[in-house]
Amino acid sequence: MGFFKRRKRKAELERIGQENGDISAEEILGEDITDQKKIQSYITNSCREISEVSKELEEEKSEYRIVSDYLKDIQTLENIPEEDFLEIRSTAEHISGLNRKRDAFQNAEKKISDAQFMQMEQEESQIPDAIVRLRSNEDYQTAVKRDMNYLEGEKTEWHYNKYHLLRQQKLLKNMSFVLLFIFAASIAALFVLQYRLREDITYAWMSVILIAAFGGFGIFLKMTSNQTEIKQSEINMNHAIVLLNRMKFKYVNVTNAVDYAREKYHVKNASEFKYIWEQYLNEVKEREKFRQANEDLEYFSEKLIRQLNSYHLYDTRVWVNQASALIDKKEMVEVKHNLIVRRQKLRSRIEINAQSMKDRKNEMEKILRRQHMYTPQVRDIINSLLQ
Repeated sequence: MGFFKRRKRKAELERIGQENGDISAEEILGEDITDQKKIQSYITNSCREISEVSKELEEEKSEYRIVSDYLKDIQTLENIPEEDFLEIRSTAEHISGLNRKRDAFQNAEKKISDAQFMQMEQEESQIPDAIVRLRSNEDYQTAVKRDMNYLEGEKTEWHYNKYHLLRQQKLLKNMSFVLLFIFAASIAALFVLQYRLREDITYAWMSVILIAAFGGFGIFLKMTSNQTEIKQSEINMNHAIVLLNRMKFKYVNVTNAVDYAREKYHVKNASEFKYIWEQYLNEVKEREKFRQANEDLEYFSEKLIRQLNSYHLYDTRVWVNQASALIDKKEMVEVKHNLIVRRQKLRSRIEINAQSMKDRKNEMEKILRRQHMYTPQVRDIINSLLQ
């Protein structure tokens, strides 16, 4: 439950017992148990192993005392009268709630990146105006683009109008030649009729002349009108071109401004820019809540420590991270159970290591006595290893 860290061991308890207690010196030294080099190597290795096991044993005893102290703390907390424990539980509930708020903030999905938040923070005072300016420029860009399309259409329309009139002028010119040819042929035919047939064709002459006059005059008027329209089409087309060039200049300028703003703030448009700004404001509020939660958490943590200090516990700060156990008795039972299991395992390890050291000492004494090397000095060295 977080009260202490488990240390890595060099070997499992069973392996320690097998290597140090269950294997005899004869099995280690072999048949030639009088070989001084083997004996010396065996004693050296045994002393080294005893020293290592001794260190482990001291660590385990220290950890055993710590676990026992934590269990005593739990016993002390369980013996506090309910009316006195209410204030402690209230403080623990505040801590638990603040921890949930902090966890919710830290686990919440971020709507904007840290880089975007930093940029918004650095230019916070300028962002609202920048959003308005970008949206205004985008609207103006759209309007200019629409005007450009309209002027492009006007230019094309006047161009085709002029082209159509020029073709019409060519057609009228051909018609005038045809009319002239027909008029000339009619005059010739009338001369032939008049001088050969000696008939009165006055009305025929009048009809031909009138038709030719009206036809020629109509063609003349139409060609004159077309010429006027051609000139007006050229004027209108040139005017549309001038306005279109102006619009293109404005479009280039406003497009440069829009592209610069989008690139600077890494957005696609003003709508995205506004969305990021709104998310930044929300993030600022959440960070302020997180900061306030941290301050409140620090306050209630110190308050809980002061409350628990009056009961002279071994470790009061550990309960800041175990506030749920002060609120829910089931949580406290689970913490207590885990500590009891841990202490039992430590007791078992201590017994195994202590027995392993004792067995190894007995093996060494047995070999040394057999070789008449078990002097008081050697005995003192071996005993010091087991202290």
